[in-house]
Amino acid sequence: MTATVERVDPRTSPVWRELAAHGDLFTSPPWLSAVCDHYGFAARAAVLRDPDGVPAAGLAWVDVDDVRGRRRLALPFSDRGDPVVRPGLADPAAAWAALAAAVTADLPGGTPFTLRCLDTSVAAGDPGLATAGEAAWHVTPVTDPDTMHRRLRSAVRRNIATAARHGLRVVLRDDLAAVAAYHRLHLRLRKDKYGLLAQPLSFFEQVWKQFAAAGAVRVGLVDAGGPPVAGAVYLVWGDTVYYKFGASDPEHLSSRPNEALHWACLRWAAGRGLSALDWGLSDLDQPGLVRFKRGWGTHERRIRTLRPAGADPVPRGPADDLLADLTALLAGPDVPDHVTDSAGGLLYRYFC
Repeated sequence: MTATVERVDPRTSPVWRELAAHGDLFTSPPWLSAVCDHYGFAARAAVLRDPDGVPAAGLAWVDVDDVRGRRRLALPFSDRGDPVVRPGLADPAAAWAALAAAVTADLPGGTPFTLRCLDTSVAAGDPGLATAGEAAWHVTPVTDPDTMHRRLRSAVRRNIATAARHGLRVVLRDDLAAVAAYHRLHLRLRKDKYGLLAQPLSFFEQVWKQFAAAGAVRVGLVDAGGPPVAGAVYLVWGDTVYYKFGASDPEHLSSRPNEALHWACLRWAAGRGLSALDWGLSDLDQPGLVRFKRGWGTHERRIRTLRPAGADPVPRGPADDLLADLTALLAGPDVPDHVTDSAGGLLYRYFC
């Protein structure tokens, strides 16, 4: 027998679920289902089986064809889409070569292909792919709270103490009402600070639907005696908790609600027996965010955006300019929040 490559739907395939146990949040069936079910995408994956028929490696992607053109993405609305490789595989590079050939075999000429993965990924060493961009990635090993506290930078420890002196209370909830409370913060921050649209509440509800049944979602909210002043959505896959979304009220930052929030999550993760907190992607043009994450006893690597070597840069088209103009119009300070939220529901799918 020889190794074979087959196509599967990674949302429903038992073969992919078996392989995805070795991957990260963004290649997990519940995350792929949340994104694809909400935005109407069809997820695909190539799975390499070894000669014994055991899934050895795989790559998931989504084909998008809209007003911005046709493109193949691994993966949309995800920090990354690393190829999943079974631990201990004898020749990961050969497995990746087989997957890459399968993934590009039916790619129409001129269709952009984008893969975002950690710099330790087998795909990052492929000479047929070129780096088109980089971002930072951080992870905190989860141990006992005392050890984790000692590993924090002194500024983070001081800020945790500041939050305690201000009487901030953190709750970690798993109900839909908490999702809605978080989304109000998320929408306001995206709109007021960045002038951007947010993914709609319905998307967050879809994420909750996919993870809640397994007890794999926690919504952190910080109470300062009124409406929440900070919040975050944490998702669990395997032995890792992922900080996926976060927002806070700028008027309360001096009381350090974000430090209180993440410290509560780390202690919760320790109690649950998890091994790591994945802080996700940080753009390198946001040095303050990168510096904040470095304070949490993290290991740091790079997430690379890869495209076929020699491919022309993806051009900016009229649709991109139109989306930018509509965003500026619909996320303006005088626009009611419910209108901005509805606009996100209509337009956000085009931002991948």
